[in-house]
Amino acid sequence: MNIKYAAVMASFCMCGVVGSIHAQEAIFPMGEKAPNVHHTGDVWLTHVIDADETFDYNVAQAVSAAGAKLNWHLHPKGQKLLITHGVGFYQEKGKEVQVVRAGDVIKCTPDVEHWHGAAPNSPVTYLAISGNAPTQWTDELTDEAYNSIPAPEINNATLEQEIKDLSMAKWQWMADKDVDKLDDFFHDKAKFVHMSGSWKKDRELEIIESGSIWYKQADVHDVAVELFGDDTAVLWNRITLVAHVRGNDVSNEFTVTEFYKKEGGDWKLLDLTFSSVRDTHEIEH
Repeated sequence: MNIKYAAVMASFCMCGVVGSIHAQEAIFPMGEKAPNVHHTGDVWLTHVIDADETFDYNVAQAVSAAGAKLNWHLHPKGQKLLITHGVGFYQEKGKEVQVVRAGDVIKCTPDVEHWHGAAPNSPVTYLAISGNAPTQWTDELTDEAYNSIPAPEINNATLEQEIKDLSMAKWQWMADKDVDKLDDFFHDKAKFVHMSGSWKKDRELEIIESGSIWYKQADVHDVAVELFGDDTAVLWNRITLVAHVRGNDVSNEFTVTEFYKKEGGDWKLLDLTFSSVRDTHEIEH
């Protein structure tokens, strides 16, 4: 494996628009959740560029939740992975597991068997540039083998990014009315404060599922995170929210405050408070 630490983020932002991100933080939209055929855990895929007569390669974005992992496979024409967010693993057959972080570039040599995935304590997002030939899947990566790998150290910057990723993913789950995902994500004692009132978890899930408030699109303009130890965090995000209420689409400017608590290794949302602000409002960092 060849890993090079590179400042790739600037070039990404010049080539693609970082607009409303409805997922774990990523360069491009999250795309579709992939069926669990050659991987375990949650992975979302976006096909960015398809190969053609001029450019004989494909570009895809993969957004992997913490603990998600691909099985052993190889690429007949090789592949490059550009890690854009989070922390993950990469391993070639017969070699040691490598920890990869945002800014790393991995060169997967043609016909070399390998696997990659998210760390158990962090999601990971990457852009995959692949030669125009089908991936060949070989062996299963067992849970036993994956669980034997020590979890990498996560510094404060990585923890902050993890909270930002979760907040972004939450907006997508709310837009999709994915109450199963939100039920697991919301703490059982969570509170939700809106302009029209405040309520608890069950009512918020009912509102989302019924569509009485449909959080159609949240354009996130700014985010700030403060950590209190390694198990408590507060996030503030400045958003323009398009919501469908009583048959109409309504756009409002908000600063949204989110409280998080880690329990049993998972972050849970304790509080979600919407504060109406002017479009010139800025979050002090």
